Amino acid sequence: MNDNCNFLEKATALFMEHGAKTLTMDDVAREFGMSKKTLYQRYKNKEALLEDVLKFKLDQVIAKFRKLDADIKNPIERMFCRDEQIEAAAENNKSLLLRQLIKYYPAIFGRHMQDFSDKFSEVLVFNINKGREMGYYREDFDAEMYSKLFFQMVMSYDGSPFMDTESVDRERYMSEAMLFYLNAITTDKGKEILKNFKK
Repeated sequence: MNDNCNFLEKATALFMEHGAKTLTMDDVAREFGMSKKTLYQRYKNKEALLEDVLKFKLDQVIAKFRKLDADIKNPIERMFCRDEQIEAAAENNKSLLLRQLIKYYPAIFGRHMQDFSDKFSEVLVFNINKGREMGYYREDFDAEMYSKLFFQMVMSYDGSPFMDTESVDRERYMSEAMLFYLNAITTDKGKEILKNFKK
């Protein structure tokens, strides 16, 4: 299991550096000092390896989210917690890997983003349920729908035709998106706590 994690960690770094289209199975075999035949016994093609790499990376990010859920008891404070790996995942929208995924492997990219959306939504629904138990979040909204709306809002910074990213930087956008979302779901009790996080 550990060997597989090490393999996927290094394979992820190779795809991040060279891109989804540019990196070949020859390159991967050479980097690992194995024959192409051995690599193809493990993965039938590059697409299968790519899907495994994306799942591995997503699982790492979601594990970070869940650790923060366990470590930070206040659900509103938890929403404002900053984590370098998680922020890097959000900023990688313009990476060579994702640009080539979108262009050359749209089906794989679509499945990956759906998986990301589903898992991120689970994390947010957990946060909503925790906040409701503490009286910080309203009861009268659909937790799953709101979690999907928030995911869409956060992920749309790079691709929106309506957002001038030259005048609105990512950090400000993310901060405003967070406040927009939390103002929509908090009770009066929650809004009192939210005041501590407004600039």
